[in-house]
Amino acid sequence: MWEIFEHSSLVRKLPKIPSEVLKRYEKWKDIVTISGPEGLRLIKGFHDESLRGQWRGFRSSRLGKQYRIIYKIENKKLYVKVINITPHDYRRK
Repeated sequence: MWEIFEHSSLVRKLPKIPSEVLKRYEKWKDIVTISGPEGLRLIKGFHDESLRGQWRGFRSSRLGKQYRIIYKIENKKLYVKVINITPHDYRRK
């Protein structure tokens, strides 16, 4: 089983995110916990992909038409760090 760690800034943003997106996020966490990021690639609705440019090394999954989750796999085993859930604005701030 994989462990998911949420960035502290993400925890503060969660109450402001629409409920439909939060439901998809919970489903995303269930899939990652059970089968890891490989499980996300099997479900086309998430459109899991690696990012380029200044976000190199991070990955993105869709949680809806507008919202994306940005995460990073560290230590290649059992650890996923969720950085942000954003309305598709990948500029670093």
